Amino acid sequence: MAEATMMEWHWLPFQELSTVQLYAAMQLRQRVFVLEQTCVFQDADGIDLYSWHGLGYLPNGELGAYARIVPPGKAFNLPSIGRVVTAPELRGKGAGNELVQQAMAETIKLFPGHDIKIGAQAHLQRFYGSFGFKPVGELYDEDGISHIHMIAPSSSA
Repeated sequence: MAEATMMEWHWLPFQELSTVQLYAAMQLRQRVFVLEQTCVFQDADGIDLYSWHGLGYLPNGELGAYARIVPPGKAFNLPSIGRVVTAPELRGKGAGNELVQQAMAETIKLFPGHDIKIGAQAHLQRFYGSFGFKPVGELYDEDGISHIHMIAPSSSA
């Protein structure tokens, strides 16, 4: 895969995803969350149906990054960003920064004036903190991985 600079982004509600886009998203999510992180969980949790899906394509056409935006009331009382994932070979090349910036901007566009909530893996607190997210509450276990809720004001993006 090429270096992650200026991916081409598509944000689509579930019903507008092509089967190829959905397959690529699920493949990347499973590659990282299930295989790499050895986390057995139900990835297809029903929330995808209500979410907007961010697909970051590299110049060669491969999916390099993905996240979903969940509307208020489906996971939390605030709009949220979840399933944040980059292809392993893009780590350290700015793909994660680009992904979070794109996801926050799209969330604010979809839900103006709302803060944004995430359920972050605890070891990524500093990374998300660089985007204005602040921890709220206590650490909790989700599928064997320590997580923490974090909220960013809509003015952070």
